[in-house]
Order: sequence, then C-alpha cells, then structure tokens
Amino acid sequence: MNNIVSENERAIWILKNKGEQTIKEIAKELNVTTEGARFQLLKLANEGFVKSESRSKGRGRPQQIWSLTEQGHNKFPDTHSGLTVKLIEKIRQNLGEEALDEIISAAGEDNIEKYQQVIKKDDTLEERVKKLAEIRSREGYMANYEKNDDGSFLLTENHCPICSAAKTCQGFCKAELHTFQTVLGKEIQIKRVNHILSGARRCAYKIEKG
Repeated sequence: MNNIVSENERAIWILKNKGEQTIKEIAKELNVTTEGARFQLLKLANEGFVKSESRSKGRGRPQQIWSLTEQGHNKFPDTHSGLTVKLIEKIRQNLGEEALDEIISAAGEDNIEKYQQVIKKDDTLEERVKKLAEIRSREGYMANYEKNDDGSFLLTENHCPICSAAKTCQGFCKAELHTFQTVLGKEIQIKRVNHILSGARRCAYKIEKG
C-alpha cells in the first residue's frame, strides 16, 4: 500500500487506479463484504473524498457508481506544484516563451538519456513498454500497461505529479510524447487516447508497431 493513503482509505487508491467502480467491484478489491465496502465508502464520502451516482443499465435496479471527488484526487501529490508554477511564470516573464520551451526540451533530453539506460533498442516492444511503465511509476505517475487483442499496448498513467505545471505550460506534455517516441523507437506509433488536461481521469497512450 502506498503511504499516500492510510489502510482505511484503500478505496481511494482503488478508485484512483481503476476509475469508476461499483460497490461489488470495490468490495472484491478490498476483499471485504459489500457492507464492509459501503461502510468505508460512506465514511470517505462524508469526508469529501469520494462520491456516488445512480445509473441505470438496461433493465433492473440502477447501480451506484463510485468515483473520486477533486479532494480525493488531491490526496495524491502534485510535485512541488506551487514553486514549479511560479518558476514557469518567472521564466516566461523574464526570458520569454522560447527560452521556456528550450528549458523544457533540455529537461526532456535528460529524461531520454536516463530512460535509455534501462530501455534498450534490442528489447521487444512489450519489454520496452513494461520498462517505461515501471520508470514512470517510480516517478509518481502510477503507470501500468496492458496488451490489447490486436497486439498493440495501452500505457496508462493514473496520476500526473506535475499536473499544475502542465496546465500552465503545455510544453511538458509535448516533451513527454517526444520522450516516449524516442525511447520506444521512431518506428513505433504512439497516440494519446486519454488526457488529464482534457478532463479525463488519466492519461493513456496506444502503442503499436508502425
């Protein structure tokens, strides 16, 4: 269990990683009864971390779908967000947008060099994607991957520890895509299919051979 949330807040961790869930799905993940899961969720709801809504799926009783509130998402840190945003604004004001882009690009090149120490050209595509997910998880992105039926891969990042900075400057997201493209290989196609800055709960990338 990550120490961001306590043992009695495990449902927050589950909802962050898996997105919206029913009470039965959460109970299964928690390995408790549905009543036990409901008790924890109601407590978290009273504290403002989770919310639920009733949805109908065809015939039968509506289901209660649980998800995180903004306060719940904020349980997971945005690394040095205040300081980073101030630095971005100062660079932009004093040196200009072009200088800011150059700094972000240089930081991206540093990341590429670091990633390439782990991700090798002769690795299979799955090995490269797996290693990338592991690196990003260590950096706080709560990343994982899965293989699709068509042979492509879906890399997901359930948290963005630089979200405030990325909102202030879209160059971070561009640099991220460039980093992925470089370390996975120029012949690999990468498409961002979910984006936190566009309102999604996570960032996700479809990765496949060109």
